[in-house]
Amino acid sequence: MICGCSTNRETSPLPEFEEMMMNEEAEEEEEDKDKEKEKKVLKQTASFTRLSLSDFSNPKVALCMEDISNSLVGGSKLYVFSFAELRVMTQNFARINLLGEGGFGPVYKGFVDDKLKPGLKAQPVAVKSLDLEGLQGHKEWMAEIIFLGQLQHPHLVKLIGYCYEEEQRVLIYEYMPRGSLENQLFRRYTATLPWSTRMKIAIGAARGLAFLHETEKPVIYRDFKTSNILLDSDYTAKLSDFGLAKDGPEGEETHVITRVMGTQGYAAPEYVMTGHLTTMSDVYSFGVVLLELLTGKRSMDDARPYREQSLVEWARPMLKDPNKLDRVMDPRLEGQYSRSGAHKAALLAYKCLSHHPKPRPTMTNVVALLDSLQGFQDEDAFASGTFVYIVPNENATVRPVSDDGKGSGSGADEEGEGKRSGDSRRRRNPRQHGNRGLRHRIKLPLSHLVTYSDPTLYDTFSNGGDSPVSTPTSFRKPKEQL
Repeated sequence: MICGCSTNRETSPLPEFEEMMMNEEAEEEEEDKDKEKEKKVLKQTASFTRLSLSDFSNPKVALCMEDISNSLVGGSKLYVFSFAELRVMTQNFARINLLGEGGFGPVYKGFVDDKLKPGLKAQPVAVKSLDLEGLQGHKEWMAEIIFLGQLQHPHLVKLIGYCYEEEQRVLIYEYMPRGSLENQLFRRYTATLPWSTRMKIAIGAARGLAFLHETEKPVIYRDFKTSNILLDSDYTAKLSDFGLAKDGPEGEETHVITRVMGTQGYAAPEYVMTGHLTTMSDVYSFGVVLLELLTGKRSMDDARPYREQSLVEWARPMLKDPNKLDRVMDPRLEGQYSRSGAHKAALLAYKCLSHHPKPRPTMTNVVALLDSLQGFQDEDAFASGTFVYIVPNENATVRPVSDDGKGSGSGADEEGEGKRSGDSRRRRNPRQHGNRGLRHRIKLPLSHLVTYSDPTLYDTFSNGGDSPVSTPTSFRKPKEQL
C-alpha cells in the first residue's frame, strides 16, 4: 500500500500546478458571469426592459451619477440641476415655499423658468431635498430615480430631474397644487371631500398600483398611504415617494423577503410577521386607505377610545353588514352619497383587508369594481336630482316661541290676563323655572320660508365640487307672495 501511494504521487500532477489550474478556471467562470450580466443589462436596454437597483450594483456596468438618465430606459429625459439653480428656483429655499417635511426631508415649492433648461417648459415644481440625518438615505434617493425615471403613468407623479452635487441629493417633481390626500381628508378647517371626489381619488390611486403590479417587472410599492397620494387641481390622484419600493418576485418565486419597513397601520399583517412581501401587501394597504376614505378617520389614532384606536380592527367587522354602514361612514358627508355604492365599496375594503393574502383581490380587479361604482346614484342621496335648501323670508316676522308652544309676540291672543299671569308666575318662582321663560326656539311657519331649487349647485356637489359654483340658472318659490 505504501508503494501504491508512492506510485500514484509520482504519476499525478503536481499540487501547485493543480491549484493554479483551479484558480484559472474559477477566474474564467467569474469573468463569464460578469459578461453574462453585462449582456443581460445591454439586452434589457435594447428591449426597453426596466432596469433595477440590482443592475446598477455590478461594478462592470458604467454608471455616471451626473447623468444617470442616460443609463435608464423607457422613461422620460431627466434634467440635471445644479444646487445653485435650485436656490434660484426656491428663492434660496425660503420658508414661505416650504410645502411639508417627511422621512426623506423637506419639500419646497419652486418655479422653473423656460430659459433655465432647454426643452423644459416654465412650470411650478416640488423640490425634495434629502435630509442626511433623516430616516432615508442615498439608497432611497436612488430608488426614486430608478423607478420614477423609467415608469410613466397618469397616476404616478412625474419626476422632472435631480441634483447630485457633493452632499446634496435633491429630486424635482411636478407640482401637485392640492397637496396630499392626508391633508385634504384629515386637516381641520378644510372643506369636506364629497363622496364622488373620494371615489375618484380611490380609482386613480388604484390604477397607479395596478400599473406597478402589472408591468413586465412588477413593482411592490410597500408604502401606500394617504400622505403618499398627491392630488392635482382636478383631484387626480398620483402616487409619490418610491424610496421604499421593491422589485417584485421573479421566475417561480412567490414573494420577496426583506426587512419590514413602512408605516404602522398600513402594513399587511403577514409582511409584519414574516417579512414576506408580495403585491397583495399593497392590496392590504389600499384597503386601509379606502377605509379611511369611507370613514374620514385615520388608520391609527391614540386619541380615540381604546377599541377604536386601530381603524381596521374597529371597522372591519361592520363592513359586511349594510345595517351598520351608517356607523362606519364619515358623518361629515351628511348622508350625501349612494348607499348601495358605499356598501359595495365597504365590501371591497373588507376583502382587501383580509388577514390572509390569498382572498384579497388583485389591483386590476379592484379597479374594475371601483369603475363600476362611478355611475351609482341613489334616490335618497339627492332628492329629485336637485339640491334644495331653505332660507328665511326677509319680509317675514320672526316670532320667538316658548317651550309650551305658545307665541310671545304681539298678537291679540297673547295680550291680557294670560300673559300677565305667566309673567307673574315667572316672577314668583324664579328658582323653580330658572331661565325657562328666556329659552326660545325660532319657529317659522311654512308661509314664512322660501325654498330654492338650484340645479347648478346640485351639479357642483354631484361632480365632486370640482366645478365652480355659478349663479343659479333657475329657482322656484312655492308661493308668489310669502
